[in-house]
Amino acid sequence: MSSSRQHSRFAPDRGLTGRMVTTMFLIGLVYVGFTGLLIALLRGAWPIIVLISGALFVAQFWFSDKITEKAMGAHQVSPEQYPQLHGTIDRLCALADMPKPRVAVADNDMPNAFATGRNPDKAVVCVTTGLLRRLQPEELEGVLAHELSHVAHRDVAVMTIAGFLGVLAGAMTRIAFYGGFYGNNRNSNDPNTAIALIVIPLASMVVYALSFLLTRLLSRYRELAADRAAAQLTGRPSALASALTKVTGQIAAIPSEDLRRSQPYNAFYFAPALGARETAAQLFSTHPTLEQRLAQLARISTELGHGEAGH
Repeated sequence: MSSSRQHSRFAPDRGLTGRMVTTMFLIGLVYVGFTGLLIALLRGAWPIIVLISGALFVAQFWFSDKITEKAMGAHQVSPEQYPQLHGTIDRLCALADMPKPRVAVADNDMPNAFATGRNPDKAVVCVTTGLLRRLQPEELEGVLAHELSHVAHRDVAVMTIAGFLGVLAGAMTRIAFYGGFYGNNRNSNDPNTAIALIVIPLASMVVYALSFLLTRLLSRYRELAADRAAAQLTGRPSALASALTKVTGQIAAIPSEDLRRSQPYNAFYFAPALGARETAAQLFSTHPTLEQRLAQLARISTELGHGEAGH
């Protein structure tokens, strides 16, 4: 049974693994280059830059589950409080042969779910009260299988790191400008200071833009991969398709001002917190379109043949 801690029955996805490795390599390369630039331009401050950037990165990775839970207003719940939710996750974890994550609920009318955590043993799967109220049991099972797939494939940790590096570049820039690293040279006529004042903000913007684009590309693929893995594990792609259609439609009907509070966390959600018009216009969306996701589930349903009906 010890192997269950390392490998689940969720089908390996080489395409997802390859994309995660490539994304992390490219973002890491950009980040190291940016840190090197800061060190070169701010020679006297490099120990502080390295120390602060390293500490922020480790803290984000180590406490990503707690940070995300708190930001999204989630709280852990017991089997006595939510027996159906725990029961469904218990069945899916047994079916997937993976450790059970912590279970949380967010008191939010927006129907959604997310998973977070640096590894399967430290993961948490959260659903909103709005999701629990709107979905049928088989639809909820499909959504939870989707989130457990993210945990099993470890793409939650990759997205956490990848998304944070772009934000960290901006934080390091603010530290460089407002932390007094320039000392008395900040207002001097030193040409190096003038160059730094121009180059560092530009470099920070480039780092953020590259991180943004790379994480968006990875995020869209990981959502399709999780849909595919969930449909194959449960054998009921139509239930997941029904949940997707219902959740997306319900989210689009929620007032825009309520959705905006959740939009910074779209990369982690089952479905993005976007209105109908915003969804259509999302060139750099964190998720594939509903049509793409439903088309893939229809293909899987055809591949399974009569298996779904008899599952």
